[in-house]
Amino acid sequence: MTSTRVSGHVDAPRVAVYRALVDADAIAAWRVPAGMRSEVHKFDAREGGTFRISLHYDSPDAVGKSSAHTDTYHGHFVELVPDERVVEAIEFESDDPALGGVMTMTTTLRESGDGTDVLIEHDGIPDAVNPADNETGTRMALAALAAWVENHS
Repeated sequence: MTSTRVSGHVDAPRVAVYRALVDADAIAAWRVPAGMRSEVHKFDAREGGTFRISLHYDSPDAVGKSSAHTDTYHGHFVELVPDERVVEAIEFESDDPALGGVMTMTTTLRESGDGTDVLIEHDGIPDAVNPADNETGTRMALAALAAWVENHS
């Protein structure tokens, strides 16, 4: 199991960025890599609250982790520190043991000038997930987060 760290800047205050981390509609809009669409099945944004999300590939040639064209994951919120940090425990729904185990995603927000620096760390990435692919998807999602928040704050 490996870890990744991806950081970026959002031209919006921390309160607006944090809101986008704990709002199901916002998550459905931004936490999805290019070439996919998101479906939020369940999202209870409180410590101990659970979530379940599917990412559906647009390309008919793409192979999903959970089914033919879908990556579904579920988990719970470990820690919510308003306007500062969100820690999530995440598990892929898959029959492949190499995709098993709990991955921790920690999103940290820091004030920076007129905006917010965002750091997303993934720890315990399953062996079957290429860390470079995880970083690429996280960079895409972070860019989408910035665009979404900058247009909705």
